[in-house]
Amino acid sequence: METTSTVQTFPLGRIVATPGALAALHAAGQTPHEFLSRHIRKDWGDLSDEDRQENEFSLREGFRLLSVYHTKLGERMWVITEADRSATTLLLPTE
Repeated sequence: METTSTVQTFPLGRIVATPGALAALHAAGQTPHEFLSRHIRKDWGDLSDEDRQENEFSLREGFRLLSVYHTKLGERMWVITEADRSATTLLLPTE
């Protein structure tokens, strides 16, 4: 049996999701874990090189972290971890 582990590089805090994000995940048949596991591994998704560098700086300095992904149906999904690492939110850009 194969197991998958995720190395946590920073605390996620309380994990929350907006109604729009939950609906998009449900429609695509995906779970929040798919996106959170990428975010926690510093796979920032569909960010520019400049934004990736900003995330690396923010990780070192304790600022907010942003990842951008797409569901299997093409819906854009943001994952944001607050600067104080108290919470991580999954949301759509329009929310």
